[in-house]
Amino acid sequence: MDNTLGGFLQSRRARIQPEDVGLPPYGRRRVPGLRREEVAQLAGVSVDYYIRLEQGRGRHVSDAVLDAVARVLRLDATERAHLRDLARPGQAHTVAPVPGAVPSPAVRPGVRLMLDSFHDTPAFVLGRRMDVLAWNALADALHGFSTPGASRNMLQRVFLDPAAGDIYPDWSAVAAESVAYTRLRAGRHQDDEELEALVAELSAKSADFRRLWDDHLVKEKTYGVKRLVHPVVGRMDFGYETLALPGDPEQMIVVYTAPPGSASEERLRMLASWTAKSAAGVGGHGGRDCPDQGADPAPDRR
Repeated sequence: MDNTLGGFLQSRRARIQPEDVGLPPYGRRRVPGLRREEVAQLAGVSVDYYIRLEQGRGRHVSDAVLDAVARVLRLDATERAHLRDLARPGQAHTVAPVPGAVPSPAVRPGVRLMLDSFHDTPAFVLGRRMDVLAWNALADALHGFSTPGASRNMLQRVFLDPAAGDIYPDWSAVAAESVAYTRLRAGRHQDDEELEALVAELSAKSADFRRLWDDHLVKEKTYGVKRLVHPVVGRMDFGYETLALPGDPEQMIVVYTAPPGSASEERLRMLASWTAKSAAGVGGHGGRDCPDQGADPAPDRR
């Protein structure tokens, strides 16, 4: 998956210039940013120890060292968490199982009912590999999750669908956000073979994905703006919120909302009306009515 600690640290070193941290920019530099020796000096560790850390050989690295390196490299809170994940694979984000919880990627029946209760709001459940695991009728009308042959993996849709640039007016931002979130999840689950296979597939098929993956950017998927162009009702600008499911933090409910009184709200109402009429005529296609959603819907990526 090339989600190495060394790659991440090198990418963070490259974005900081010596003068940014009070060092003179002397000498010819073969690579941009800080040298390993300079990071070690500023973090208060030996050069040999820091080199071993970048090479993934720094066993039992202490919190103090990780905090010092994070400070030197000016990591934000998400990047600091990612650093700990990479330095301590399999340890940092262990979640105690909740009695009665359904393991991912199964979606609990109560969650499906909740999705279907959002009649005027597109909502779906997203797994840690960016697979759409369940959805309501309006999300289906918006994204076509139940369309035969359509991928239910959002990364594949963004990078492998030739129409993605037409669907997402700000495709570059959507692509960067999607990869940064996937990088974060990959750091927390370095032994996830299915995620590794997905990254390998996208790296082989998309130069844009490879470029963004090599940037080692990480970002949580919490809230933001999503702009979409629908073939029937046209462009809609949404705000979105993501909610982690209690008992299964590897699943998130994603909800789209349109600003009150906006053109997007009016177009969403038109789409909801069209969806309701279609459902009345053909028996509905909400998330609860799709029999294969209980298993991982992503295609075989090997």
